[in-house]
Amino acid sequence: MPPLALYVHLPWCERKCPYCDFNSHALDAPVPEADYLQALSADLAAEQHHTAGRPVTSIFIGGGTPSLFSPRAIGEILEAIDGTLGMSTDVEITLEANPGSAEATRFAGYHAAGVNRLSIGVQSFNDHHLKALGRIHDGREACNAIEAARRAGFERINGDLMFGLPGQNPEQAVADIDTLLELGLYHVSHYELTLEPNTVFHARPPELPDPDTRWEMQLACRERLERAGLQRYEISAWASPGQACRHNLNYWRFGDYAAIGAGAHGKLTLPGEAGVWRYHKHRIPQRYMALAGEAARNGWRRLAAEDLRFEFMLNALRLPEGFDESLFRERTGLDPSCIRGELAALAKDGLMECLEDDIRRWRPTGRGLDLLNELQGRFLPEAA
Repeated sequence: MPPLALYVHLPWCERKCPYCDFNSHALDAPVPEADYLQALSADLAAEQHHTAGRPVTSIFIGGGTPSLFSPRAIGEILEAIDGTLGMSTDVEITLEANPGSAEATRFAGYHAAGVNRLSIGVQSFNDHHLKALGRIHDGREACNAIEAARRAGFERINGDLMFGLPGQNPEQAVADIDTLLELGLYHVSHYELTLEPNTVFHARPPELPDPDTRWEMQLACRERLERAGLQRYEISAWASPGQACRHNLNYWRFGDYAAIGAGAHGKLTLPGEAGVWRYHKHRIPQRYMALAGEAARNGWRRLAAEDLRFEFMLNALRLPEGFDESLFRERTGLDPSCIRGELAALAKDGLMECLEDDIRRWRPTGRGLDLLNELQGRFLPEAA
């Protein structure tokens, strides 16, 4: 059975960002902690029936803005997880947080509750760009939040940064990287602003830098991160040795993850011939809280062979390390011969390479990573 992770979704934000397409909801009243924790507890009990007694190796508490919840509430969630599903002795527990000063004062409480990794949504240190993104913090608050996390005892901190922002130039994009590095962060999530459907920015697009300028930004930031000694271990993630996010690596290696919370999505391998299943929970928080346990599950489908093939490649191709064929067989139950034709063609095009030692390992070339959508598209079911 694959490793088991757990995703916990806390869906509220102070304000919905205009670029955000996540299941997040602006608050118009205090966070209903007690009711939501009760719903999460029932949700956990339902997940226990499908996890085959496997302990959780990593937990990611995302949102929304999870740091709107009190340290006491986060501690109760973690106690419920340990008591219901169980945790491995070296479990990685990540909490997403916004840099607002009021939230930063809670960091010591989260650390005491058991959180051992913090992911801070910086996005930029430039006040003009933050305003354009609709963020509620400024650059100084972002710096203060990172420093507060260090004082609270966090040794593993991620900083989220975006590039290709309205009015941004390459020098400003690199300046954001420099500030993050000067603050001593050893993990950076660095991704391009995209205009996703069902967002304010999609309906009313801001003026973004042209494609050539965005590409120049990406290359300049990549070079700066490499000079700082951070390694690119995923298409948009950079880390020093030992700082990679184990929870996210489990996604990219097609591991299993249970999911609780409004709108949370999960993937589970069931014992025997039951196969690999995907599911999600009701996305509207009020509806989710009104339901109990298994009733909150809104969708439960077994992946067909062509979907397994595509979804494995969709994830694994994001990793510069690639994957070996034995992992493909283990996680999908399929014979690797079903992907070799496309992989060989991609290798001929200079987008993939095959390393054959005692195992057969495939990995994207540098050019392949730059053309990731093309790689992934070769494995779409209709392209098979």
